[in-house]
Amino acid sequence: MMESLYQQLMARAFRLLSRKARSTAELRAKLLEKAPGEEQLVERVIVRLQELGYLNDQQLASDYAALRLQLKPMGRRRLREELRRKRLPEEAIEAALNQAYDQTDEESLIMRAVRKWVRTKGVPKTKADAKRLFDHLMRLGFEYDHARRALREVSKISLEE
Repeated sequence: MMESLYQQLMARAFRLLSRKARSTAELRAKLLEKAPGEEQLVERVIVRLQELGYLNDQQLASDYAALRLQLKPMGRRRLREELRRKRLPEEAIEAALNQAYDQTDEESLIMRAVRKWVRTKGVPKTKADAKRLFDHLMRLGFEYDHARRALREVSKISLEE
């Protein structure tokens, strides 16, 4: 019976991981939903998946951070929150952020966000428009100083780049 439950949990883990990459904590919670009170068995499944290379929080954090920055410009703060929602360990999050922002300059990310804003909504003409752009940059997780600098530079942006 115990081996049968182990095999069921392994099968469930493989099904869950085939749909999307998950952190160790996310997978543990999902497996415990199916087998409450079977912490030791779930840990055995987790360890085996890590041995097989199917579960790697550091790799998940790095891949997720790189992909998100490629798809959408965002600041460190917002990306950190997204990684935390995936229940990744703090050291994996910090390493992934450092790696991602070493490869992609935060200034170029904020300028990508500003260009997109200008393309869709036009150059801010009033203080209210400038405030909307600034608020947008803050929601994207950029630092206050970077957002202020980008707002000052917005008039210099040429859409032909």
